[in-house]
Amino acid sequence: MASEVYSAKYRNYALAVLFLGYVINFIDRSILSILLEPIKLELELTDTQLGLLGGLAFALFYATLGIPIAALADRWSRVKVLSISMIIWSAMTALCGMAGSFITLLIARVGVGVGEAGASPPSHSLISDYFPIEMRATALSIYALGIPVGSMVGNFVGGWGAEELGWRLTFYLVGVPGVLVAFLLLTTLKEPPRGMSEKKQPSKVASEDAPSMGEVFKFLWAKRSFRHIGFAAGLHAFVGYGAGTWNAPFLIRSHKIPIIEVGFWLAIISGIGAIGTFGGGFLGDVLSQRYDDRRWYLWVSGIATLAMLPFQLVAYLYGGLWAVIPALFVVSILGGMYLGPSFAMTQGLVSLRMRSVASAILLFMLNIIGMGMGPYVIGIISDVLEPTYGVSSLRYALCVALIANLWATVHYFAGAKMIREDLEETEALNAGLEESAA
Repeated sequence: MASEVYSAKYRNYALAVLFLGYVINFIDRSILSILLEPIKLELELTDTQLGLLGGLAFALFYATLGIPIAALADRWSRVKVLSISMIIWSAMTALCGMAGSFITLLIARVGVGVGEAGASPPSHSLISDYFPIEMRATALSIYALGIPVGSMVGNFVGGWGAEELGWRLTFYLVGVPGVLVAFLLLTTLKEPPRGMSEKKQPSKVASEDAPSMGEVFKFLWAKRSFRHIGFAAGLHAFVGYGAGTWNAPFLIRSHKIPIIEVGFWLAIISGIGAIGTFGGGFLGDVLSQRYDDRRWYLWVSGIATLAMLPFQLVAYLYGGLWAVIPALFVVSILGGMYLGPSFAMTQGLVSLRMRSVASAILLFMLNIIGMGMGPYVIGIISDVLEPTYGVSSLRYALCVALIANLWATVHYFAGAKMIREDLEETEALNAGLEESAA
């Protein structure tokens, strides 16, 4: 087991440091959304331009570069790739505060996306080597807690900073800590042997040359369950990232809440979401082991996605905050439950030297469909509806986007029908490679 190479204490420390890095990742990624309204007023931007800043401009480079950077991580030190990437995205976040126009802010956001492309793939690969498959969804869910925690901190600091410091100084404030965390990663995190958690001893297969990006894509795309996981996660993220970008402007415009109060409420909502982010992976692990059926990983994701739809409609259509805020609490919990199971199953579907690239391929689908198109499409719909519905145009644009969650649910349940067979094929392949290498 992995504990024979590194102690449980050290593996948990490594997970905690990777989690901290992911918190920084999402602070720097999500800080823009709470600052959109003051940025719009100063730079005189449209909702379509704001959606481009919050979505497509970032996601296009983030998702596209994630695959070659992941290929590098499968060949070189994952710890070094992660640390260098963190320095880049933190510096570019700070530079957002210097933007004097839409174009310069767009370029800075592209830089953040370039840096953050090197975050999750090496982290997922490291976690998969530290933790065996029966613990992996829980470990990846703990790592994914960086999303709600980072969003919580970003919303709170962003709301306070916009009110007290201005949006420019707020970017400087959140950009600097990432450089310090990058050096913590570089100096204290050890590179585990590849395949460490698969056997009692590190696999000889793991020391061989990694497959090319094309080979990994061909191998993974041949798994029918992965195609459903990828599209389900992407459509789910279309709604999630769209809401994450536009919730602050929605509350400011439709409910006339001051920006510092918006930051406070969104911070709490994001923090509560940690329950679901952890719970999705934990439930997937527990239920799949209890019933000896790994379809539960995708069933948990599909049920949660379907269950949150009525709460989303309440959040965007109801007029009273006494119902809107609690509804967003529930949406935040259910909305993160797909992360741990989706990434755990993707890691299980590939061989040992494919893990970083496999994670990047899933992230590519998730982020191009979700982060890239969600905020941008909602911004376009809001601008189209604005002449008719005025300030309420954003409210209805967010409701239109919810159709994607119904579509995602179909893919989760379709993928569940095939996941057991696909996992067994990969496990048999890994066992055969191990025997031939022995």
